[in-house]
Formats: sequence, structure tokens, C-alpha cells
Amino acid sequence: MNYDTARKLLVSQTITTEENPDALLMRMKQGKPPVPGQITSILLALKVVFEALKDAPNLDRELTFALYQLGVKTQHLYVAGRKAGVDWPPLLKEDLIRISLATESIFSGLWQTPPSGGFGGG
Repeated sequence: MNYDTARKLLVSQTITTEENPDALLMRMKQGKPPVPGQITSILLALKVVFEALKDAPNLDRELTFALYQLGVKTQHLYVAGRKAGVDWPPLLKEDLIRISLATESIFSGLWQTPPSGGFGGG
């Protein structure tokens, strides 16, 4: 996957229109889990974008907004879904944390990894 493909994929995952029903944000707003392979594709795209931009002094607005939505808004949608009784897939929370850390990595220029010992502060 090259940078342009990765960027397009990330932006497309945040477009919440009827024409884009499988976008991650659209599915989560509807209380639906990601389609198979969707999270893996997003994580791969985030890594490609990180590698391409780690030394870049600026990010474009469209990409930045997509990264924000993937890193922050998905977390909010996950919590809202749980409160509404959505039975999310077992590993979705951890996947969303990985996405969030990857978006932070793009903003900071330093690759973030999940804390050792798992998630949840347990």
C-alpha cells in the first residue's frame, strides 16, 4: 500500500453518508461492527501514513480531521454503543486503542505502542 492509497482509505473510513455504508464511522454510528479486515486495513494504512509523514512539518486538514475521527470519535461511538446495549466484538476496544495510538504517532512523529501487560489498566 502506498501513501496515496493509505490516505484515501483513512479519509473514506470517516465519510458518513448513505453512499459509503461500510465506512467505519458509519457502521459504528449504526451500532454495527467493522466488516472483516477493515480494522487491519486501517491499521496498515495508519502505519504507511506514519512512515510517509513522520518527518513532515505539517499535515493537511482533510487527513488531520480523518485521523482525529478515527482516533477519538470511534472511542466515543464505542462507549455510546455500549451504553445503548450494542454487543461489540470482543477485541474491538483494543483495536480502537491501537488506532488511537497510531493516530497519535502520526501527530507526534514517534511510533506509539500499547502499554505492556494488556489494556484496561488491570
